[in-house]
Amino acid sequence: MKPAAFTYHRPATLDEALALLSDLAPEAKPLAGGQSLGPMLNMRLASPAHLVDLNDLTELGRIRDLGGAIEIGALARHHQLADSALLSQHCPLLVQCAQSIGHYAIRQRGTLGGSLAHADPAAQLALAAITLGATITLVRRGGHRELAALDFLQAAMTTALLPDELLLSVHFPKFAAREASALRLFSRRHGDFGIVSVATCVALDGDRVARLRLGVGGVAPVPQRLDSVTRPFEQQRATAAWVAAVADAVSQAVQPEDDARIPAEYRRELAHTMVTRALDSALQQLKSTTP
Repeated sequence: MKPAAFTYHRPATLDEALALLSDLAPEAKPLAGGQSLGPMLNMRLASPAHLVDLNDLTELGRIRDLGGAIEIGALARHHQLADSALLSQHCPLLVQCAQSIGHYAIRQRGTLGGSLAHADPAAQLALAAITLGATITLVRRGGHRELAALDFLQAAMTTALLPDELLLSVHFPKFAAREASALRLFSRRHGDFGIVSVATCVALDGDRVARLRLGVGGVAPVPQRLDSVTRPFEQQRATAAWVAAVADAVSQAVQPEDDARIPAEYRRELAHTMVTRALDSALQQLKSTTP
């Protein structure tokens, strides 16, 4: 199929883009990388009367150090995240997530903002944003607002973004000195979304866990950050028994739904396995870098 007819706009400035969205909402749709929107247009799952192409707004593609956090513009491509030395140093989980996305062509065109605004329940960058406690800046003509990723991602393919708003940037907190991360996902084929994915960050103080962050994708309409599950495991020694106990607790806590293709129990078992592998990987990184 081909898209329904629409009017194409290519603003040269952010102010022009915001004015178009304000005047044309709710009949306008912004276009970033187009890796999700393009197929939806072709299948007529989306039929906007106006398409507002953002690709001339190159200032929205920057990645910069703000001191306590890293700011990433909405138009930063997946390959920029995957190759960023700044992110490798201060936010390595985001690098790992970006490297795992789709195939080469998708990583060259897809954007951080587009992925978050699309809000696929299995998307790696949505999982990273929730796991890391990212803050999302939204802008419209006349003002802006900030939302935690947990509040921005509301349900499958549903966000808090208003029809006349754009996702402007995302702030990710920096990692601690002795903190490592890992992403593990299971998919049928290379490049597919994970049936279940797990992202974790572990910070150590000596041999004890100073902080544990863990998110799971593919078990609910939005990725889940399981603070209530993981908090009791902080201040404990990071041993193999500790890893097994965390994996048991997570697999018992998640409540995936049955569907026609993948039973809930299978997703629960996958969550246990992916948590174990992710924690093992993060702890091995910390062990290898200990003086």
